[in-house]
Amino acid sequence: VQLVESGGGLVQAGGSLRLSCAAFEFRFDRYAIAWFRQAPGKEREGIAVIRSTDGSTAYADSVKGRFTISSDRAKNTVFLQMNSLKPEDTALYYCTALIFLGAGTPNLPPILSCHPAEFDYWGQGTQVTVSS
Repeated sequence: VQLVESGGGLVQAGGSLRLSCAAFEFRFDRYAIAWFRQAPGKEREGIAVIRSTDGSTAYADSVKGRFTISSDRAKNTVFLQMNSLKPEDTALYYCTALIFLGAGTPNLPPILSCHPAEFDYWGQGTQVTVSS
């Protein structure tokens, strides 16, 4: 399994970017894909998550109303549309996968607070820099 992020770059405040997370050799049916970000000197922060079973989504307060997570299951790709970007959004952005084991379906908001070690797969990250 490999997760590959793309779409990062340099953008002015107020601008937009669309990140992609392509999953290779990913043959799971029940999972969540989340976007995390990490700014220099700060902890990794979960910002958006989507659940494969029903397409439900959840967001951190810091990005709610500005970012949208979506997926194209035929292409095994998850997107993060980021609008109204702020300098404080500058970070390395990662996508990560949490595979659902057992019969239950985890609630989404708590997934954003999970420790990074609880996730099964991580991409290498894509840098987003927002200038003021």
